[in-house]
Amino acid sequence: MQINANPLLQEMQSLRGEITPSLTNGIRPNMLQQVNNTQGADFGQLLSQAVGSVNGLQQNSASLATRLDMGDTRVSLSDTVIAREKAGVAFEATVQVRNKLVEAYKEIMSMPV
Repeated sequence: MQINANPLLQEMQSLRGEITPSLTNGIRPNMLQQVNNTQGADFGQLLSQAVGSVNGLQQNSASLATRLDMGDTRVSLSDTVIAREKAGVAFEATVQVRNKLVEAYKEIMSMPV
């Protein structure tokens, strides 16, 4: 069984195009990664990369919040709130994917052999 991730990747890349121009004040999250062709890619690697990306969003959010709290004038409240929301949405999506994977695993395990 092969999982086709191309539609998901296309959606992620279109979202990346929407957020990249909005970055201001020299704040550029370094977690934006270009995902290459995933044809025949290992599912574990794809999952690890996705979790790493979510982790990067959360670290960026925490970093911006810390910089804002410390009085860094290059960080605005709106940048911090947006980063926090992006991290929250990414985490929620990850939890939903995990729930679907667990549900599929349980369904497969309950099938008669």
